[in-house]
Amino acid sequence: PRCAPQSLPWAHTFVNELPADPNTTNVVRQVKGALFTPVQPTPPDGVPYTITYSAKVARLLGLDPTECERPEFALVMSGAAPLPGARPFAACYGGHQFGQWAGQLGDGRAITLGEVRRAGACGGVWKLGKRKGKGPTHGVRRADGRAVLRSSLREFVASEAMAALGVPTTRALSLVGTGDKVLRDMFYNGNAKMEQGAVVCRVAPSFVRFGTFQLPVSRGAGEVGLVKMAADWVIKHHMPHLAGEGEGTCVFRAAGPPVNKSPEPYLGLLREACARTGRLVAQWQALGFVHGVLNTDNMSILGLTIDYGPYGFLDVFDPDWTPNLTDASGRRYSYRNQPEAGQFNVVMLGNALLAADLLGREAATEALVGYSEVLSTTYNQLMAAKLGLKEYDRTLAQELMKMMYTDDADFTNTFRALSSEEGGGAAAEGPQQLPGRLAAALNRGQPLSEERAAAWRQWLQAYQARCVPDGTPDAERQAAQRLACPKFIPRQHLLQWAIEAAEQGDYSELEALMEVLERPYDEQPEAPAKYSAPPPPDMEGRPGVCMLSCSS
Repeated sequence: PRCAPQSLPWAHTFVNELPADPNTTNVVRQVKGALFTPVQPTPPDGVPYTITYSAKVARLLGLDPTECERPEFALVMSGAAPLPGARPFAACYGGHQFGQWAGQLGDGRAITLGEVRRAGACGGVWKLGKRKGKGPTHGVRRADGRAVLRSSLREFVASEAMAALGVPTTRALSLVGTGDKVLRDMFYNGNAKMEQGAVVCRVAPSFVRFGTFQLPVSRGAGEVGLVKMAADWVIKHHMPHLAGEGEGTCVFRAAGPPVNKSPEPYLGLLREACARTGRLVAQWQALGFVHGVLNTDNMSILGLTIDYGPYGFLDVFDPDWTPNLTDASGRRYSYRNQPEAGQFNVVMLGNALLAADLLGREAATEALVGYSEVLSTTYNQLMAAKLGLKEYDRTLAQELMKMMYTDDADFTNTFRALSSEEGGGAAAEGPQQLPGRLAAALNRGQPLSEERAAAWRQWLQAYQARCVPDGTPDAERQAAQRLACPKFIPRQHLLQWAIEAAEQGDYSELEALMEVLERPYDEQPEAPAKYSAPPPPDMEGRPGVCMLSCSS
């Protein structure tokens, strides 16, 4: 049965079982001896309105989707009105940012409404509403706690698009305009302007991060006990199999099979986090997704993609690309460096558990190896699937990637084009005797030199020959490939088009984009070509397309 927001079945395990900050004022301060602060959102001055919502996420929560269309819904989701039964709080955590310890961070502009308990196939507890942009909290630092339409729309789209792509992720219930104007300097260059305020309501089984465990140990013996409390809560509610008490939430299982049960639950927690993080990063790499801000405070203990800020998907294949302006010089979080960043982050998590005396050094070292093992195994499996092979062929794949880099190949469209190739047969003749779909994905759509075209023909022959020994009929292999090679992703320029239209009060572009992204692996011949095309020349170099910032 579906219900109204005021009738949601709340659980509130986090606030009931973990220590709270006794100070409930929304002022910037160091929070000691607590994992969260009870807070109330700051109501906007304007009149809130619903821009869009996800009916799938509403049903996931047991919420009647039609409730999202009522005027009261926008009031609740913007913080203008309270939600009966909710117990809002802002979490306290720290983190390494760009490799440097940053101390206390916490939910600066995100407020969790509470937890909703669901029964049935998708049961368990869902945390409702990391509502970003609802005003300042203890962790707001030097900002105002608000968010703008630009960044909120990007997070809403990414959350649901990644779910459709099959990547473990936080979800998004709604995108609500606040009716306020918010001052933002998008690129920190002195060109601040007023932008439309907005709030996105995020949903996940938990928003506990690696930084949740790091902050207490950084403060010394008086705070270390919080690490065990947080670990016990995660194990009890999301990894009960580690304590021999069940299988965890359905969403957690969906992220991949759990690791073996462990007589040492904290060691099991680290193993689980390493395995899920390794699997997650492998999925990012296979899809050409670049998170942009892989700080430890942006790493989910459940292995979910979390905190969609300056993210992006590769258009032209460039391993050194990062969408984050802040990272432009060092490129710590570029596509190439994401696996290493993930390794650093799980090591920092292991260090925190080690410092809290929850496991031994030798056991922790052994557990951390699992990250690279799972990442490598998963990546190889995914790349084999993208090429339609039963086993990963490293030589063939690496040569392909080198050629893609040399010839400015569109990452997504190149792999999608290869799903049309027939094993053992000659390539269909098109421009320069290359399959037309593949030729269009190379060299930014311009003709290749004869030398480069010959190199691609040679690789295609090797690829077609490699497909033959597997013995999979072409039609069957191609169908399987298409399930590993999406046609539609939330490209930067598509998001920018939706943002520019939305800022003018036109949400049709956003709705059309969301409809296409719901089925990313389907051919969708009725979809306009722009949704699977690389950015047109006039969009290259545009703010919000080639480079973004953490500004919101």
